[in-house]
Amino acid sequence: MNIKTTFEGIDASERNWHLVDASGLPIGRLASEIAQILRGKHKPQYAPHLDVGDHVVVINASEIAITSKKPEQKMYHSHSGFPGGIKSESFNSLRQRKPERIIERAVWGMLPKNRLGRSILKKLHIYATDEHPHESQNPQELIFNIKKVEGNV
Repeated sequence: MNIKTTFEGIDASERNWHLVDASGLPIGRLASEIAQILRGKHKPQYAPHLDVGDHVVVINASEIAITSKKPEQKMYHSHSGFPGGIKSESFNSLRQRKPERIIERAVWGMLPKNRLGRSILKKLHIYATDEHPHESQNPQELIFNIKKVEGNV
């Protein structure tokens, strides 16, 4: 008895565009929800080895929230590859300089670290203000059931 299973690949999946307002939301909870949408885990044709996810446009990245003393204590590190080439930057200075990088690094931490993860991350579009150039794609506003953080915004 030879039973074949039909498999709908990437061609059968339609890629939608979603708009997320990051103002006042905690970074980790927001990043985990965005990572699920990017991977396509909300779709019935999800497969771990395929990129079937949707595009996500994140606005107001400069107004992302973080709790307790993390704005002063949280550090982001990067290395140039040369001896002694490590650079460190605090959350506050990175938010002033390049707020998109905070969300990008949080989402990247929740994606696979391979070719698939890099192609998935290309569907994430982050902007520091509420203006974005993706109006022609008609992104649907996506509201997560995440409690907003009071205070450290």
